[in-house]
Amino acid sequence: MMSCSGAVLAVLVVVAAAVVAPPPAVEGARAFFVFGDSLVDNGNNNYLATTARADSPPYGIDYPTHRPTGRFSNGYNIPDLISQAIGAESTMAYLNPELRGEKLLVGANFASAGIGILNDTGIQFANIIRINEQLELFKEYQMRVSAIIGEEEARLLVKSALVLITLGGNDFVNNYFFTPITLRRLQFNLLDFSNFLISQYKNILLMLYKLGARRVLVTGTGPLGCVPSQLATRSTNGQCAEEPQQAAAIFNPLLLQMLVGLNKELGSDVFVAANANQMHNDFITNPKAFGFITSKVACCGQGPYNGVGVCNPSSNLCPDREVYAFWDPFHPTERANRIIVQTLLTGSDKYMFPMNLTTIMALDSMP
Repeated sequence: MMSCSGAVLAVLVVVAAAVVAPPPAVEGARAFFVFGDSLVDNGNNNYLATTARADSPPYGIDYPTHRPTGRFSNGYNIPDLISQAIGAESTMAYLNPELRGEKLLVGANFASAGIGILNDTGIQFANIIRINEQLELFKEYQMRVSAIIGEEEARLLVKSALVLITLGGNDFVNNYFFTPITLRRLQFNLLDFSNFLISQYKNILLMLYKLGARRVLVTGTGPLGCVPSQLATRSTNGQCAEEPQQAAAIFNPLLLQMLVGLNKELGSDVFVAANANQMHNDFITNPKAFGFITSKVACCGQGPYNGVGVCNPSSNLCPDREVYAFWDPFHPTERANRIIVQTLLTGSDKYMFPMNLTTIMALDSMP
């Protein structure tokens, strides 16, 4: 999320592979729905009056069109690569006027840069699609699809779909820690705030379930204190910033615990946890093992670690995006995204619990 992506790198990285092949296609194309923040926004904010945007160069420099698309990446983002892996075309931003007719059957991306679990997260970005509004748009989507293929077929399309939701980081970076004194800091200590976030996240996931979702990938936060923006503004010696790191260390285990309990309540493995924090720590401590020259300096930006402000046409720009883990002060490069999706597909239960995406697709393709 630009200054947005406090959701900061829900980076899912398998501990392997310095050379990353394109994700393998998995049989059984299905509809795909995406909810969350700038890590997964495919361009909804292009259609909103907000500063949380990625619609100017050099964003999109390595996308097939070599133009900005609204994705906070030099090229493809995580939803694009998941779509490729499940044998489908990329989901379009729901606000894109070209998303109509049969294109709706592919699914839709409702994500909006800057949002969080809480409605007061990202207020500095003004007009963004908060998560409750994303869910309302999902209801609208289902009515639109029902008008095309009928109510029962629309229900089955949603039930058999894959869902990705990425939330949480902005609630810390762009809310709790946004200034030295915030309303949420005055209201909660870090543990209590994390527990409050988890309780609200559970309500969001239950609403997704109520709306028909039955396979949901849920990412936690990455190591919030280790992204270039935090190194530039909170670190004096290049070490990860302590408070945001503490937040990630508290929040992510609570999220996993909640998801395990929620699946038990529902009697099914509806929600699959992606342990972003653990995975990205591997990335940070040994970037060369993944073919990167650095996991501290962003490719595009300015100031220390290229972590100050946002990526824009006048920013420093690295010549080779393949050897940088971070594209801008908050978001991964396309190559890092490919490693992330490889982990979604094949990661062990240390990273994907209770199963990875390849296992999900195999189970769901059984008659």
